[in-house]
Amino acid sequence: MAASNIQYEIADRTRAISVGGIGAAHLLVKRLGLAQAINERLDLLKVHLPYHESDHILNIAYNLLAGNSRLEHLELLRNDEGYLDALGATRIPDPTTAGDFCRRFDVGRIDTLQELFNDARVRVWSEQPAEFFAVATIDVDGTTVETTGECKQGMDINYKNQWGYKVQAVTLANTGEPLHVVNRPGNRPSHEEAAAFLDRAVALCRRAGFQQVRLRGDTDFSRRASRPVAERRREGCVRYPGDAEPVRSRGESAAKRLERAIEASQVRREDRTSAAADECQAAGRGGAEVHRHPTGQGARG
Repeated sequence: MAASNIQYEIADRTRAISVGGIGAAHLLVKRLGLAQAINERLDLLKVHLPYHESDHILNIAYNLLAGNSRLEHLELLRNDEGYLDALGATRIPDPTTAGDFCRRFDVGRIDTLQELFNDARVRVWSEQPAEFFAVATIDVDGTTVETTGECKQGMDINYKNQWGYKVQAVTLANTGEPLHVVNRPGNRPSHEEAAAFLDRAVALCRRAGFQQVRLRGDTDFSRRASRPVAERRREGCVRYPGDAEPVRSRGESAAKRLERAIEASQVRREDRTSAAADECQAAGRGGAEVHRHPTGQGARG
């Protein structure tokens, strides 16, 4: 270690933070109008002194982006002057206030919040090139999230003797984005209530402009597909792994193809009935006894 020319320069007004990308994330939130949409559609606070709903939600999201994993870690960020300056904030909610805010949510408000995020996703996807919308691949599966205690509300033990929650995640594999996340007790099967969220994910992708939607999951998910998913599957808009490629006629709608198939089946049925009747008549002229079947087809006696 022979270094000898080491110099230090210290500036009193210079501040550095380890999460420099937090500013870019906040600019994206402002560009999408996400904070304003949260304040307009999510009504959780009667009085905004000084925080709004968006302040609480973004505070928790930025805490995760900063590499933290618990509400208690907010105490580190609210004492970091460089972090507060990067967001243009004089203060942020402390862990206790953030916990009180989380307890105000119910199932309906959680769904509203996820729909707000998905509306923002559609605006982001609209800037993608045309080839991005060829096929949307949606993954669905359950994953176990362990907890450190056994007395948390709604948690349970799974077949591996793990205490926690069985979170069902519906994600867009193209980008890795979670479209819907459902929290359930740890002993619930992965496919439970998945059909409804698959329907919503498919509807979201179709609204965004995807031409086809491909669903990926284990056998339980494919067997329990709901009616809207099954109907779109027959139309060729939704596919499971192993499905044959849909045969499409240029300029022909799904309704027209179905009508043409029904007409073809009726023609075949009429041909079979007419052939059976002709055969019975020929047999009758030859002296054989003919009995008329209740369905209208002849049968030899």
